[in-house]
Amino acid sequence: MRQRAYRREPVPWTPHIGPAYRYGSRRLARLTRTRRLHRWVRTGALLTAIGLMRLARAVRPRWLPLVTGSVFTATGLMLRNDAWSLVLLPGLLLLLSVPLIPGNPDADQRRRSELERELAVYATAAQQRDLGAILDRYPDNLTCELRDILAHQATGAANSGIPGAGRF
Repeated sequence: MRQRAYRREPVPWTPHIGPAYRYGSRRLARLTRTRRLHRWVRTGALLTAIGLMRLARAVRPRWLPLVTGSVFTATGLMLRNDAWSLVLLPGLLLLLSVPLIPGNPDADQRRRSELERELAVYATAAQQRDLGAILDRYPDNLTCELRDILAHQATGAANSGIPGAGRF
Protein backbone atom coordinates (compact mmCIF):
# COMPACT_ATOMS: atom_id res chain seq x y z
CA MET A 1 0.00 0.00 0.00
CA ARG A 2 1.18 3.26 -0.91
CA GLN A 3 0.83 6.40 1.22
CA ARG A 4 -1.46 9.05 -0.03
CA ALA A 5 0.05 12.34 -0.96
CA TYR A 6 -0.86 15.18 1.36
CA ARG A 7 -3.39 17.37 -0.36
CA ARG A 8 -5.12 20.36 1.10
CA GLU A 9 -8.80 20.80 0.65
CA PRO A 10 -9.54 24.10 -1.02
CA VAL A 11 -11.54 26.24 1.42
CA PRO A 12 -13.23 29.39 0.26
CA TRP A 13 -12.00 32.45 2.12
CA THR A 14 -14.55 33.93 4.52
CA PRO A 15 -13.85 37.18 6.28
CA HIS A 16 -14.07 37.12 10.04
CA ILE A 17 -17.00 39.37 10.94
CA GLY A 18 -17.21 38.95 14.66
CA PRO A 19 -17.54 36.51 17.53
CA ALA A 20 -21.10 35.65 16.58
CA TYR A 21 -19.84 34.14 13.30
CA ARG A 22 -18.23 31.26 15.16
CA TYR A 23 -21.60 30.04 16.33
CA GLY A 24 -23.20 29.92 12.94
CA SER A 25 -25.05 33.23 12.73
CA ARG A 26 -23.60 36.17 10.97
CA ARG A 27 -23.56 39.46 12.79
CA LEU A 28 -24.84 42.33 10.75
CA ALA A 29 -22.70 45.39 10.81
CA ARG A 30 -24.44 48.52 12.09
CA LEU A 31 -25.05 50.94 9.34
CA THR A 32 -23.95 54.53 9.62
CA ARG A 33 -27.48 55.61 8.87
CA THR A 34 -28.86 54.07 12.06
CA ARG A 35 -26.30 55.93 14.15
CA ARG A 36 -27.19 59.14 12.40
CA LEU A 37 -30.87 58.41 12.95
CA HIS A 38 -30.31 57.80 16.68
CA ARG A 39 -28.43 61.09 16.93
CA TRP A 40 -31.28 62.94 15.21
CA VAL A 41 -33.86 61.31 17.49
CA ARG A 42 -31.92 62.29 20.60
CA THR A 43 -31.43 65.84 19.34
CA GLY A 44 -35.14 66.08 18.57
CA ALA A 45 -36.02 64.79 22.03
CA LEU A 46 -33.75 67.38 23.63
CA LEU A 47 -35.27 70.22 21.60
CA THR A 48 -38.76 68.97 22.44
CA ALA A 49 -37.91 68.93 26.14
CA ILE A 50 -36.55 72.50 25.93
CA GLY A 51 -39.70 73.65 24.15
CA LEU A 52 -41.93 71.97 26.71
CA MET A 53 -40.01 73.55 29.57
CA ARG A 54 -40.59 76.98 28.00
CA LEU A 55 -44.26 76.08 27.72
CA ALA A 56 -44.27 75.13 31.39
CA ARG A 57 -43.39 78.71 32.34
CA ALA A 58 -46.63 79.92 30.83
CA VAL A 59 -48.75 77.18 32.38
CA ARG A 60 -50.52 77.61 35.69
CA PRO A 61 -48.74 76.14 38.72
CA ARG A 62 -51.30 73.36 39.02
CA TRP A 63 -50.46 72.02 35.58
CA LEU A 64 -46.68 72.27 35.95
CA PRO A 65 -46.32 68.70 37.34
CA LEU A 66 -48.36 67.46 34.37
CA VAL A 67 -46.01 69.07 31.85
CA THR A 68 -42.92 67.94 33.77
CA GLY A 69 -44.26 64.39 34.12
CA SER A 70 -45.05 64.28 30.41
CA VAL A 71 -41.52 65.39 29.52
CA PHE A 72 -39.92 62.86 31.88
CA THR A 73 -42.17 60.03 30.69
CA ALA A 74 -41.58 60.80 27.01
CA THR A 75 -37.82 61.02 27.59
CA GLY A 76 -37.80 57.74 29.52
CA LEU A 77 -39.78 55.97 26.81
CA MET A 78 -37.72 57.30 23.91
CA LEU A 79 -34.38 56.51 25.52
CA ARG A 80 -35.25 53.14 27.06
CA ASN A 81 -31.88 51.48 26.60
CA ASP A 82 -29.90 54.37 27.95
CA ALA A 83 -29.34 55.74 31.44
CA TRP A 84 -32.10 58.27 30.70
CA SER A 85 -34.67 55.51 31.19
CA LEU A 86 -34.34 56.22 34.91
CA VAL A 87 -36.51 59.34 34.46
CA LEU A 88 -39.49 57.20 33.43
CA LEU A 89 -40.53 56.37 36.99
CA PRO A 90 -40.46 59.96 38.33
CA GLY A 91 -42.38 61.03 35.23
CA LEU A 92 -45.11 58.49 35.89
CA LEU A 93 -45.25 59.50 39.56
CA LEU A 94 -45.68 63.15 38.59
CA LEU A 95 -48.45 62.22 36.16
CA LEU A 96 -50.25 60.27 38.87
CA SER A 97 -49.88 63.07 41.43
CA VAL A 98 -51.59 65.75 39.30
CA PRO A 99 -55.16 64.73 40.21
CA LEU A 100 -54.26 65.00 43.90
CA ILE A 101 -53.46 68.73 43.66
CA PRO A 102 -56.44 70.83 44.72
CA GLY A 103 -57.80 73.08 42.03
CA ASN A 104 -57.92 76.85 42.28
CA PRO A 105 -60.93 77.98 40.25
CA ASP A 106 -60.83 81.20 38.29
CA ALA A 107 -63.54 82.75 40.48
CA ASP A 108 -61.32 82.39 43.55
CA GLN A 109 -58.40 83.99 41.73
CA ARG A 110 -60.54 86.90 40.54
CA ARG A 111 -61.92 87.45 44.03
CA ARG A 112 -58.46 87.40 45.59
CA SER A 113 -56.98 89.79 43.02
CA GLU A 114 -59.90 92.18 43.58
CA LEU A 115 -59.33 91.96 47.34
CA GLU A 116 -55.62 92.69 46.84
CA ARG A 117 -56.48 95.79 44.81
CA GLU A 118 -58.86 97.01 47.51
CA LEU A 119 -56.29 96.45 50.26
CA ALA A 120 -53.60 98.26 48.29
CA VAL A 121 -55.41 101.52 49.18
CA TYR A 122 -53.99 101.24 52.71
CA ALA A 123 -50.53 102.44 51.77
CA THR A 124 -49.25 104.43 54.72
CA ALA A 125 -48.11 102.93 58.00
CA ALA A 126 -50.89 104.71 59.95
CA GLN A 127 -53.57 103.29 57.65
CA GLN A 128 -52.11 99.79 57.95
CA ARG A 129 -52.05 100.06 61.77
CA ASP A 130 -55.73 101.13 61.76
CA LEU A 131 -56.63 98.21 59.49
CA GLY A 132 -54.65 95.84 61.75
CA ALA A 133 -56.59 97.15 64.79
CA ILE A 134 -59.87 96.52 62.98
CA LEU A 135 -58.80 92.99 62.01
CA ASP A 136 -57.78 92.25 65.62
CA ARG A 137 -61.45 92.52 66.65
CA TYR A 138 -62.33 89.46 64.59
CA PRO A 139 -61.18 85.84 64.96
CA ASP A 140 -58.15 84.70 62.99
CA ASN A 141 -60.02 82.06 61.01
CA LEU A 142 -62.14 84.84 59.42
CA THR A 143 -59.31 87.28 58.71
CA CYS A 144 -56.48 84.90 57.77
CA GLU A 145 -56.78 85.64 54.04
CA LEU A 146 -56.73 89.40 54.61
CA ARG A 147 -53.70 89.12 56.90
CA ASP A 148 -51.94 86.92 54.34
CA ILE A 149 -52.52 89.50 51.58
CA LEU A 150 -51.32 92.34 53.82
CA ALA A 151 -48.19 90.44 54.81
CA HIS A 152 -47.49 89.62 51.16
CA GLN A 153 -47.90 93.27 50.17
CA ALA A 154 -45.59 94.37 53.00
CA THR A 155 -42.83 91.97 51.96
CA GLY A 156 -43.33 92.86 48.29
CA ALA A 157 -42.90 96.57 49.04
CA ALA A 158 -39.71 95.98 51.02
CA ASN A 159 -38.14 93.74 48.38
CA SER A 160 -36.53 95.85 45.66
CA GLY A 161 -35.03 92.85 43.86
CA ILE A 162 -31.48 93.85 44.79
CA PRO A 163 -29.93 91.48 47.33
CA GLY A 164 -28.76 93.27 50.48
CA ALA A 165 -30.53 96.53 49.64
CA GLY A 166 -33.27 96.60 52.27
CA ARG A 167 -34.73 99.32 54.46
CA PHE A 168 -32.63 100.25 57.51
